[in-house]
Amino acid sequence: MTATASTATDASTPLMGVWRGRIVTLIAIVVFAFTLRTAVTSLTPLLGRISDDLGFSDTVSGLLGMLPTLAFGIAGVVSPALGRRFGIEQVTLAAVIITGIGIGTRALSGSVPVLVLLSCVALFGMGIGNILIPPLVKRYFSDRIASISTAYIVFVQMGTMVPAAVAIPLADATDWRTSLAVWAIVPLAALGPWIWVVRERRAAVRRAAEADGAPTEAAKLPVWRTPMAWGLTLMFGMTSACTYAMFTWMPKIVTDAGGSESLGGGMVATFSAIGLAATLIAPWLCTRFANPFGFTVLFAASWLAGFAGLMWAPLSAPLLWALLCGLGPTTFPMALTLINVRTRTSSGSASLSGFGQGVGYLLACAGPMLFGVLHDVSNGWGAPFLLLTAMTVVMLGGAWIICRPRYLEDQLNA
Repeated sequence: MTATASTATDASTPLMGVWRGRIVTLIAIVVFAFTLRTAVTSLTPLLGRISDDLGFSDTVSGLLGMLPTLAFGIAGVVSPALGRRFGIEQVTLAAVIITGIGIGTRALSGSVPVLVLLSCVALFGMGIGNILIPPLVKRYFSDRIASISTAYIVFVQMGTMVPAAVAIPLADATDWRTSLAVWAIVPLAALGPWIWVVRERRAAVRRAAEADGAPTEAAKLPVWRTPMAWGLTLMFGMTSACTYAMFTWMPKIVTDAGGSESLGGGMVATFSAIGLAATLIAPWLCTRFANPFGFTVLFAASWLAGFAGLMWAPLSAPLLWALLCGLGPTTFPMALTLINVRTRTSSGSASLSGFGQGVGYLLACAGPMLFGVLHDVSNGWGAPFLLLTAMTVVMLGGAWIICRPRYLEDQLNA
C-alpha cells in the first residue's frame, strides 16, 4: 500500500456489520486496555517491601522503573511488523496471553534477576497492546475515533490508578506476592473476547476472499521521514519519561521527607486518578480543536508547578503536588488520539503508532533511570527535577509539530 492509496477509505474497515461484532471488539479492547499499566503501578508502591525481601539498592529500583519504557519501546519496534505478518488481532491475542503469564508468575520470584525477567515478559505483552490498540480502533471504529479513544484510554488510566491505590492495603492483608499476582485476572478476563475477535476476523477474511479478494494487512510506511513522526515521538516519549519517573520515585520522595508509605501510595493513586479525569477531555480536545497545542502548554505548566512543590516542600501540600503532576500527563492521551487524528487509515495509524510509541518509549527510559542515578550522585532531588524540567520543554517542542493540522500520508506524498 502506498501513501497515495492510503488516503482513501481504509481497505480493512470493519468487515462485520455496522455493530455486529463491534460490541465484542470494544469489550476486548477496553478489558485489555485496563491491564496495560497494572504490572507497573502494582509494583512501584511495593518496591520498599520487595527490596527488603529480595535485597536490592535504589539503582535497582531505578532499573525496575526503567523496564516499562524499555519493554514498551522494544514492543513498539517489533509490533507493527508482527501485525503485518500475522494480523493485528492475532498478535494482540498473543499479547494478552503473554501479559497474563508474566504478571501471574513474577509474583513467585525468589531473586532480582527472576523478578526483572518475568516483569519484562509482562511488560512486553502490555507494550504490544500499547502499539496495536490505536490501529484496531482505526480499523473497527473509524467513525467513532474520539469516543472510542476516550473509552479505551479511560480504562488504561483506571488500570493505572486502581493497582496503585490497593497495592499497600492488599499487601497488608496478604503479602506483596499476592498483591502483585492478583492482576493476572484482568488479561484472563480479556482472553475470551479476543479469541472471538480473532475467529471473526479470520471468517471475515475468508468471506472477502470468496467475494472480491481478501484484505491485506497494513503496509509499512516510511514515517521516520516526516516531521510529524518525530514530533509525536518527542511528545509521547518525554511525557512518558516524566510520568514513569513519578510512578517510580514519588513514594520515595515522600518517605524521604518523613511521610508514610501509605501517603506515598496514596499520592501515586491521586496522580493516576487525575490522569483518569483528564482522559475524558483529551480526545475531545484533539478532535474539537484543529490545533490543540495551547492546551499542551497549560499541561506543561502544571507539570512544572508540581515538580517545584515536590522538590521544595513535599509534605506541605502533598495532594496538591500530586494533582498538579497528574494534570501534566494529559499530553499522553492527547498523543494517543493524535495518532488516529493525524492519519487517514489503519496503515498510517499502525506505522505512526509503532514509530512514535516505540522510539518514544525508548527515549523515555532515561526518565526513571537517570532520575535515580542523579539522586544517588547528588544526594538530593534538585538535579533529578531539573532533568524532568528539560524533558518537559522538549515535549512542548514535539507537541508544537504534531498538533499542527495535517495528515501523515500527505506529508509522505509531498
